[in-house]
Amino acid sequence: MSKKICASDFGENFIWGVSTAAFQIEGAHDKHGKGPSIWDMFTLKKGKIHKNQTAKVSCDFYHRYKEDILLMKSMNIENFRFSIAWSRILPTGTGTINPDGINFYNNVIDFCLSLNITPWITLYHWDLPYELESKGGWTNRKILDWFTEFVEVCAKAFGDRVKHWMVLNEPMVFTGGGYFLGVHAPGKKRMKNFLPAVHHAQLSQAVGGRALRKLITDAKIGTTYSCSYIVPKNNSPKNLKTARKADALLNRLFIEPVLGLGYPMNDLPVLKRLAPYILPGDMEKSRFNFDFVGIQNYTREIIEHSYFVPYIGAKIIKAPKRNVRTTLMEWEVYPPSIYEMIRKYDAYSNMPDIIITENGAAFKDVFKKGKVKDKKRKKFLKDHLEQVLKAKNEGLNIHGYFVWTFTDNFEWAEGYNPGFGLVHVDFGTQKRTIKSSGRWYMKFLKN
Repeated sequence: MSKKICASDFGENFIWGVSTAAFQIEGAHDKHGKGPSIWDMFTLKKGKIHKNQTAKVSCDFYHRYKEDILLMKSMNIENFRFSIAWSRILPTGTGTINPDGINFYNNVIDFCLSLNITPWITLYHWDLPYELESKGGWTNRKILDWFTEFVEVCAKAFGDRVKHWMVLNEPMVFTGGGYFLGVHAPGKKRMKNFLPAVHHAQLSQAVGGRALRKLITDAKIGTTYSCSYIVPKNNSPKNLKTARKADALLNRLFIEPVLGLGYPMNDLPVLKRLAPYILPGDMEKSRFNFDFVGIQNYTREIIEHSYFVPYIGAKIIKAPKRNVRTTLMEWEVYPPSIYEMIRKYDAYSNMPDIIITENGAAFKDVFKKGKVKDKKRKKFLKDHLEQVLKAKNEGLNIHGYFVWTFTDNFEWAEGYNPGFGLVHVDFGTQKRTIKSSGRWYMKFLKN
């Protein structure tokens, strides 16, 4: 596409917004009764985070939410996705409810609504209460009860006003990064932790969905998945088989049980090791009719076979080695990936509505005369939106798009090094400056 595109090209009912996460923006890590989360504790471990940075203050959204939401309004953003910090509501994960935590999110919700901004709540965006991790966290099947309690508390507190909910954020990432690779909180490793965490997260999608449906009958309920377009290095039989394994792990592991298809064990045999954790009736319990599914796409992955990678035998060929355009995260810039993932998920026969709930990029920002220039991010967003429009024009089941993210923030293990925001944050002064990409998105949404 060469012509200038704008929001109206997608139709009047297409949903536009920005996405954030509580731990990454709120700060106030121990204020007003909030308990510690696994990420609060993980960031205290030397060498786990870029320059040993923490999110104790971050963007200070906890104190500056009105400023940020007013800025959002000025940028023509009508939908705001944010998450609930579990340990701000239930400091030890279960039991006593923290009224100050409830009050904070009530204030955020009410202020959004006063400005005609629709709140979209993510219930779990990786910040498990540390007290629950001390009992095994996602490896402990009791988390189904713990999570249900948390969902019910949130639904009762906010469900009269919030009608758009997402149960989990990227379960493949928080189970893989946190319970197998150890690069994310809580820093556990090995298959013995990964497999039970996967199954309990899988069940929690449906458990959370049912709890919401029971308490908020008019809610639109979804969940979100990380996904990457998987391409084999070449069409050799080994590489084709390896790419199927990688696709099963990265793109199919959590969506297919929800749709009633079970785990993709045929393409990824190591998943047969889930058997000890699957109790009678579990696979039926894991099914849930979501109203929408959020897919979160940033790049594609080129895969080749490797005997040296255990369990999966698949090796990702890193983008810097392929002489392609990359972001600060060293992810390939490949806009067709988002189209391919919409097409892939749309192909499931019983797929609900699809919404892009995260898409964006980190690039080096250029500061000039008080302005923040980020031409690469602007082009990234425009090129990806052209691919989303292509999918919509072909009749694929795509209904919305949320940019990751609104403000620069604490980017997990990468700390403050990569900025994904439409708005620059000076973390020393907390000054906000709309980047050129943010001004482009503002004009895009107006037309």
